[in-house]
This record gives sequence, structure tokens and C-alpha cells, in this order.
Amino acid sequence: MARFDLLVAGAGIVGLAHALAAARRGLRVAVFERDARAASASVRNFGFVTITGQEDGATRERALRSRDVWEEVAAAAGIAVHQRGALVAARRPAAMEVLEQFAAGPMGRGCTLLDAGQARARLPRLAPAIAGALWSPYELRVEARDALPALARWLEERYGVVFAWETAVLGVDGADVRHAAGAVSADAVVLAPGAGVAAFAPELARRVRLRHCRLQMMRLAAPDVALPGVLMGDLSLVRYGGFAAQPAAAGLRAQLERECAPALAHGVHLIVAQGSDGSLVVGDSHHYADHADPFASQAVDALILEELRGLLELPRIEVTERWNGYYPVADVAPVLDEEIARRVRLVTVTSGTGMSTAFAIGEETVAALFG
Repeated sequence: MARFDLLVAGAGIVGLAHALAAARRGLRVAVFERDARAASASVRNFGFVTITGQEDGATRERALRSRDVWEEVAAAAGIAVHQRGALVAARRPAAMEVLEQFAAGPMGRGCTLLDAGQARARLPRLAPAIAGALWSPYELRVEARDALPALARWLEERYGVVFAWETAVLGVDGADVRHAAGAVSADAVVLAPGAGVAAFAPELARRVRLRHCRLQMMRLAAPDVALPGVLMGDLSLVRYGGFAAQPAAAGLRAQLERECAPALAHGVHLIVAQGSDGSLVVGDSHHYADHADPFASQAVDALILEELRGLLELPRIEVTERWNGYYPVADVAPVLDEEIARRVRLVTVTSGTGMSTAFAIGEETVAALFG
């Protein structure tokens, strides 16, 4: 029976982050993935490594560390970084007040507050109503559906990580791991099942009320606009913890509830990213349920595009792709990290910050398992 130091179940970003952390320690690592390639939460999002606006404390610290690892890995694995930095544009004076308070605090260090003219100099297509913006130099964005396969190939080539695709892990009995094609032995196991916690630990899934968050996403044909970085707007300021903690955020939320209650009700907060082909990835909304609802709403897409029109002057809007993204949420956030048996850890990000924080989480887990 083959034996490994660490076996990882799941080849999404959380699983690959644990594989990387272990491989860098010289450990023998295997990754088992039930699908032919990662196809769930990790590849359906923006590929946006977000720093500015993250909740202060562990989440922000993990994001800073993970951003540094992304820089190292992208260069080594040939993963393209399509955008760097983020422009948070304020349409309302109350939103500008939130940005001013954020910029004046410790989390705003290194960011630049821009008035309306300076913001438009960075992005001439900003709508006339924009009051100003905050520029953050910290973010980076990869194309997730390309980056994760490239990361897996590099882990295999550089560190000898063994990948078993289309091979589901069925159970763990002591050091023996049963899978769809047989069994292997491992000194430690990390289960990174995303929303599939109940497959391994049904009582845990019930206890933490694990459920799904569905996001509606779109890709737009390349317009004649070049974004200086990923773009966000007013609705993001009441959703991201670092912004929402500012004193002015309460007044902004009250105004948004009066002016765009449907968008708030559907969890819309605008993010606009740009691919290497010039196309725009636009989203998203947030709907919570105990199952992965496959059905998207045209009305919600219309709310997202309405926010886009309020932020950018675009000559045309042509949607070329639509899809749903998903991530798990639970009463335990931002990370569910549970030892479900001796040297068996179940780890899933329950806050939608997997791309931003997984590398740091992987390092923490591997350090706990192997010292």
C-alpha cells in the first residue's frame, strides 16, 4: 500500500494550499480529487486576492500572507497576474466619507485617497456622479480557471506531489484512506471538501449549519475601457468588514436601504475585473440556502448591471457568459477547521475568502500537524 506523509482530499484552492505548505517542508504529499479537475467554488469566482476592506485581524493577516505566496507561486508556475490593485469608487458622499475614514486609519496605510478628478484620471470612463475613490496597491487577480490547473501541474513537477484525479476519498480509518480505486496510507489527512462537509462529517455539518451561498456572475464582451485594477463601488463598503467597521458606514447603509433596497436584499455588491482579452468579469449577488440552487435570476443580473452602469460609462453591454458561483457558509466563520479524528483535519473556508486566505490557512494547518 502506498504511503504518504500527508493526503489531501480536494484540489480546490484550499486543498492545493495545504499541498504546497506540506511540499515546501519536504513532505511526501498526495492530492485526491473526485472530479477531472477543480470545478467548484475555487474556479467560479473572480480570482481576486483581496486585501483592502478585509476584516481587521486574522482574515486581513492571512490575506497579506497569501498575497505574498501568490506572488511567489505565480512567478514560478507561469500563472499570469492579470490585474494588480483595486479602485473603490464612491458614488455617494456618504461612501466617500467611509473611504476617508478608512484611509485615515491603520488599514488604509499605503492606499491613496482620490478626489473626483484624480479618480477619473485613473479611469476616464467613471460615471459623472463619482465623488472620489480609494486606490489600493495591494490586490492581485488571476484567472482562477487557468490558475488552479497550472498550480496543480507545478506542484506535481516541482515537488513531486501525486495527484489522483476522478478519485473520490470515501473514508479514513486510522492511517488508511479508502478511495474509489483502493486505499493508501497517510500519516495525516486534510479534508478540503468545500461545501461537501456532510460527506465526511454529517454531524459537524449539522452542528455548524453548513449551507450554500450562490453568486450570480457574468462575463461581458471587451468594451473600449482599460481598468487600472479591480473596480468596486458603494455596495462593497457595507459588505467588506474593514469598510463596514468605519463609523460612516451606518449612514451609508441607511441611504442604500432607501435608494437600492432590492440590490441589498439580493446581496449585490459590484466587483468588476478585466481579463487579458479585455473582457469584464462582473458580479455578484449572494443568496443563501441549504442546497446549491442551480437556477439564476434575470432580475438579479439586471440589478448587477444597473450598478455597473452607475459606476462606468460603457458604450455597450454584451453578456457573453453567465454562471453561478458557490461557496460554503456556516455558523463558524471565516474558516471551519475541525479535527474529526486523530491527525485528520477538515478545513473549509466559510466566508468567501478562499482565494485571498487559503495559502496562509494551509501553512497554519500543516504547522499544527507536523510542528
